[in-house]
Amino acid sequence: MFDGMPIRRLPVYLLLDVSGSMSGEPIEALRQGVKNLIAELNGEPDAIERVCLSIITFGGSEAKMVVPLTPLGQFLEPKFDADGWTPLGGALKILMESIDKDIKKSTPTQKGDYKPLVFIMTDGEPNDEWERYAADLRQKRPANIIAVGCGPDVNTGVLKKITEIVLMMQSYTNKDFSQFFKWVSGSIVQASVAIGTQVGGAEQPIQLQKVPDQIVIVP
Repeated sequence: MFDGMPIRRLPVYLLLDVSGSMSGEPIEALRQGVKNLIAELNGEPDAIERVCLSIITFGGSEAKMVVPLTPLGQFLEPKFDADGWTPLGGALKILMESIDKDIKKSTPTQKGDYKPLVFIMTDGEPNDEWERYAADLRQKRPANIIAVGCGPDVNTGVLKKITEIVLMMQSYTNKDFSQFFKWVSGSIVQASVAIGTQVGGAEQPIQLQKVPDQIVIVP
């Protein structure tokens, strides 16, 4: 029924903590990790065909969508610096607004975008009104969300109120971030390949790659 229709997009959102605690080596490692992620995805035909990527940062005094949903072939690596507090709630609000506005919905004659894949990375606790946005996300489940905490100051209880899938990195050196973003890119590629092979019937849940050894799954 859907033959000849446009390729369905796999929307991917990165919500990245750029608060003051990320200054120095962590923010440099984050920049390099994003750069490597884009390079790896651009080397995968299935990802190039289907993935649209957005980056939302939270730090300073506000959260920002620094890159709206953009096809990989048109994606330009953003610039960001570490500063200020951790307005995670603002980032969740922007995410929900984008999902409502930018994700193509299915119609009786045409399937819309695949369910978005969201990666949240933070090294601290939010200091804005995040609870109602977290509750909204848990209730509506508009995306497959993976939250990753970095370092000893993360409250995993907060992240568990956003999503069931919470991971922890005890440190966040260049090597740690490199392995993390390699896992992210591998999971995105795996998802894009899997949805490309689906034939009829209900869509299968997105399967992530096995997490690296330095990342712990929070029960």
